Amino acid sequence: THENTTLQLALPLDEQNYGATAARTRHVPREAAPRHSPAKRDYVVAGVLCYANLINFMDWFIVPGILLDIQKYFRLGDGGAGLLQTVFILCYMLAAPVFGYLGDRRNRKIILGAGIFFWSGVTLGSSFIHELYSWIFFLSRGLVGIGTASYSTIAPTIIADLFDEGKRTTMLSVFYIFIPVGSGLGYVLASSMADATGDWHWAFRVTPCLGALALVLLILVVPRRTQRRTEAHRALSISGTIRVAAEKPGVQGTGKTTWCQDVLSLCKNWSFVCSTLGLTAMAFVTGALGLWVPLFLYRAQLVQGLVSPCLQESCNSSNSLIFGGITIGTGILGVVAGAEVARRLRKINNKADPLICAASMFLSALCLYIALVVAQTSILLTFVFIAFGELFLSVNWAVVTDILLYVVTPRRQSTAIALQILVSHLLGDAGSPYLIGIISNAIQAKNPSSFQWSFWSLQYSFIMCVFIGVFGGSFFLLTSFYIEEDRKEAAQ
Repeated sequence: THENTTLQLALPLDEQNYGATAARTRHVPREAAPRHSPAKRDYVVAGVLCYANLINFMDWFIVPGILLDIQKYFRLGDGGAGLLQTVFILCYMLAAPVFGYLGDRRNRKIILGAGIFFWSGVTLGSSFIHELYSWIFFLSRGLVGIGTASYSTIAPTIIADLFDEGKRTTMLSVFYIFIPVGSGLGYVLASSMADATGDWHWAFRVTPCLGALALVLLILVVPRRTQRRTEAHRALSISGTIRVAAEKPGVQGTGKTTWCQDVLSLCKNWSFVCSTLGLTAMAFVTGALGLWVPLFLYRAQLVQGLVSPCLQESCNSSNSLIFGGITIGTGILGVVAGAEVARRLRKINNKADPLICAASMFLSALCLYIALVVAQTSILLTFVFIAFGELFLSVNWAVVTDILLYVVTPRRQSTAIALQILVSHLLGDAGSPYLIGIISNAIQAKNPSSFQWSFWSLQYSFIMCVFIGVFGGSFFLLTSFYIEEDRKEAAQ
């Protein structure tokens, strides 16, 4: 027979706060339920997942790091260059719901391993594509996006299952630090390999080797069946509870649900909906900056007469190196600062997380606007304000994910992450690189061909990102109106 047994561990009031693992409980003595303590193996598993996340995003941002070389090789305009990144994101986001569904129902280790193997092989193969077959290069980037989706959708849920609330927030922060760090290293790797070898193709031959190492570590370290915390068996440190249950088959709320039912339930969760729209605006801005900033800076330097037009096989990639370094530094600082500020403010304000995200989006939009204005007169100030803009964007990475994990029930978390990936990329960075590119092309087509108009075309296109950033901040403000109610509902 199956019976429900519910145990509660009473914790101090300031510890009964947030969490993805809250549930309905009945009070029992403190001695009945010891607090969960992560084993050393849990930290090793998390370390392997963080390393694989690093490689994932290094591969993601190789193309922006050598965009000028790729444009010359395949003879692409701004619209075509933007479409290259858009194809990657489209395939990534369309594959995410599939892997989210599988991640909630199938062996997550196998899915992760298959994804890493797939994108590594495709990336290696793309380095041998001839200049006459640009469509194959576009196709290869789309296939890499599919492999990347399998990892980004599932890995955070494993970390969430391994650690209780205090450690969970910290470990998710570490995991998400590797997004900007990996992105920055992607720029550095691409530009460094292009400079060292004189051939940009070698940039696509390093990450597959690093991916192979990640796959070996995954096989050796991550258990075949990763423990999933569900309503049936869970340590609930966030609300101060521990629930141990063997649910009866078919009991409402504990049986299996279809993907459509899960999505419908998530669409009724206003905190999830609004924070996802805020993340979408953040993704729009991040995607546009990630692809176009090095080329924008190059054109600004041309206008100022600081560099000569690139007529060589491999162009000067110093802007990619500097921007990569900025991305790494601001990413680490932003994620750590965001997690720490959120941890402190939660003690005095239950709406702290969405308010932090809103403030950071508004400040980022302001910094980006100033960077665009001063670009034609001062490259140094442009770098400074781009750095501050990226810093404020990075503050949100771990905080937004933490919001999702405590307003969505654990059995729907992989689906929720996948749906969030789908929406944020569909309306965000899937279109922003291409949209910026085609607007730039349209402006150039209506004006004389010159370095000045080449610069202005990107500058005017980037203004859109400022307004999108303000919209994102507004959606995070709306999240704050629903966050407490939705958190309590998820805890039940």
